[in-house]
Formats: sequence, C-alpha cells, structure tokens
Amino acid sequence: QVQLVESGGGLVQAGGSLRLSCAASGLTVERYATGWFRQAPVEEREAVSCISASGGSIYYEDSRKGRFTISKDDAKNTVYLEISDVKLEDTGVYYCAGPVLTDRKACFPGPRPNWGQGTQVTVSA
Repeated sequence: QVQLVESGGGLVQAGGSLRLSCAASGLTVERYATGWFRQAPVEEREAVSCISASGGSIYYEDSRKGRFTISKDDAKNTVYLEISDVKLEDTGVYYCAGPVLTDRKACFPGPRPNWGQGTQVTVSA
C-alpha cells in the first residue's frame, strides 16, 4: 500500500520561504516520477513541480520558475519542495503525488496516482 505523507506547510509571511517534504512508502521515488500539486479554494488542482525518477527531468509551472525548487533524497525516499520569496498566490493545499507523467514541459497525474493528504500553506501579506 502506497502512502505519501506531506509535511512542512504552515503560515508564512510573503517574501519568506519554506520547505515541504513528502515521505513515501510503498512507492520508490528512485523508480517513479513524483510531483507536487497545489489546490486553492474554488480552483482546480494544478501541478506546480515534478521530478523524474532519475531526477534528470524537472518541471516547474511557469509562474513558479525561479522560486520553487524540487529535489529528492532517494535514500530517504522523500521528495522536497522549497519555496522562496513566497507570494500570496502560493496559498493553497499542497499535495504530493506519484507516479506522475512528466517532462520539462508538463506534468500530469499518472493513470492510477497516489495522493498524500495535503499540507496547507497560507501566505500572509
């Protein structure tokens, strides 16, 4: 059984930074692409960043390029998302997902994706 457990969300002031973590079990991040998706109220869930199994292909949503950094630690089977210079529009629930389909230009949930429970990120002015 796959479990993805996100952590690291919270209340952060605009301009600040935070790091989200996704600890995976039952799914090996070294073998499957994984990613981070954000959902805000009345909005659809959107991919913000994804990383291939090898780590050699990384996707960022255009408006997040330069501020978001995805990485993974295969030994810990954990995927990270660092957000710097956070903005009000970064507010939302961040979900970890895997497997995903991704290249440098796009990222989509896989045919049978697994999702974490989400971690809330709230940015204050």
